[in-house]
Amino acid sequence: MKQIIIIGGGAAGFFCASNLDEKKYTITILEQNSDVLQKVKISGGGRCNVTHACFDPRELVQFYPRGNKELLSVFTRFQPGDTMEWFDQRNVPLKIENDNRTFPESNSSQTIINTFLSETQKKNVSVKTKCTVKEIEKQDEKYLVKTNSGDFEADYIVYTTGSSPKSLKIIESLGHKIIDLVPSLFTFNIKDELLKDLPGTSFENAGISIPELKTEESGPLLITHWGLSGPAVLKISAWEAINLAKLKYNFEIEVNFISISMDDAEESFLHFKQNNPKKSIGQSKIFELTNRFWQKILEISKVDLNKQMANVSGKEMQKILENLCRKKFRVTGKSTFKDEFVTAGGVDLKEINFKNMSSKLLPNFYIAGEVLNIDAVTGGFNFQACWSEGWLIAQDLNTL
Repeated sequence: MKQIIIIGGGAAGFFCASNLDEKKYTITILEQNSDVLQKVKISGGGRCNVTHACFDPRELVQFYPRGNKELLSVFTRFQPGDTMEWFDQRNVPLKIENDNRTFPESNSSQTIINTFLSETQKKNVSVKTKCTVKEIEKQDEKYLVKTNSGDFEADYIVYTTGSSPKSLKIIESLGHKIIDLVPSLFTFNIKDELLKDLPGTSFENAGISIPELKTEESGPLLITHWGLSGPAVLKISAWEAINLAKLKYNFEIEVNFISISMDDAEESFLHFKQNNPKKSIGQSKIFELTNRFWQKILEISKVDLNKQMANVSGKEMQKILENLCRKKFRVTGKSTFKDEFVTAGGVDLKEINFKNMSSKLLPNFYIAGEVLNIDAVTGGFNFQACWSEGWLIAQDLNTL
């Protein structure tokens, strides 16, 4: 029987192994850590954000800053609906939440891990942990995989190592071009009086722009101990990952906390003022904001909280609206988003055949997962790329 060696026991590697025809192949997974599927375990706060309920491949690729063109054909063949069906057939029901993120009904990533372990056990897949690959040698029709636990011979290699620099060096030594790695999906470090003492304050929909890059995003926003986070920040950090690395994570952003224009905000303010002239501004609920945040806005706008609405001057109103709709912050660094560290960069996509995820440079060699220069915004998209790519590889190998 021919030997398949899967290097990397993460999402793409296990999904590929779970779909291979064990009657045709002897399958071995080599994982350098002591546990497999570590990212699956911590994803979604331990609930595992399996995929995203977006079933149109053309829409789906819009969530991938890098890899969107290439993934279109991949998702045409295996997309989130297929992922949901795959788990359903194995008695793992998934549920779609309001924001379309999709989780196991059990709310536990262990359910997903157990499914993969059970599938690979049924197929007699040998899983070797604490097994670090040091070198891969091409030998005639085969490959010799040298590890700290001895050498393995392979007819086919599936390379799903994630984006560790070591694994990229190995594949580079085999002739593949590597696009430099930069972090994607990170939060912004900001020191500013407005954010002080307000961690945990959230905004349902805020707008963020980076004037220097002429780019903007909107979505939920969260104040943290270090600055700003939430989907709006994560999205803009993913799309601009390369440019923000060039700026050395030092740049200015403009935030609109209420996602309405200055003119519309002014109209709401004046309308409220007219109808509630005697109310103190500190107790006025003009916009959808927490009291603490509203009072902080008034404080930095130097407006007395006890002032009656009728006595708020036009100048004071402008200052308040300026801080709500056009507040400028200096970003002076980044923090990794939880443990779900994602990188942009990796194997150059021009060197991959996206019909089956095979290398255009190396025969019988497949590459999938985060080792490729593909990444997505947060919400289950990075896993979906892994499932789809792993599935394509298994289909290709099963038909050989």
